[in-house]
Amino acid sequence: MNYDFEHSTSLRVRYGETDQMGYCYYGNYAQYFEVGRVETLRAIGMSYKRMEEEHVMLPVSEYNVKYIRPALYDDKLTIITKIARVEGSRIYFNYAIQNEEGKVLSKASTTLVFVNKVNMRPIQPPAAFLEAIAPYQEKEDEK
Repeated sequence: MNYDFEHSTSLRVRYGETDQMGYCYYGNYAQYFEVGRVETLRAIGMSYKRMEEEHVMLPVSEYNVKYIRPALYDDKLTIITKIARVEGSRIYFNYAIQNEEGKVLSKASTTLVFVNKVNMRPIQPPAAFLEAIAPYQEKEDEK
């Protein structure tokens, strides 16, 4: 199923996240995307904590990123996260990070897999998740 749900989260680049040039270290972007993803799920009424309490985990199975321009120390960033689709046990997210001027600094995508916390085997998305995301399902004629 394709979905059209987008959520924005803001954060500021901290000094400890930069290198000697004042650029945000590239490895921090994965954490920024995670912040966006967690807050996006929370915005539809789901939380990682709740899913884990219900024995569901969401490990990342694929991560792709394109760095376009650097984020700098003290930049206020906006992480735009979109839930793109859910196929079987997989959920696909797309991201863009913008600075305060609205310039895109980075784009990324991740694929996560719903797994049973006990045996770490793929499972179907929880019913509560599917219910929460249902209002954002794209109609066939919108594609």
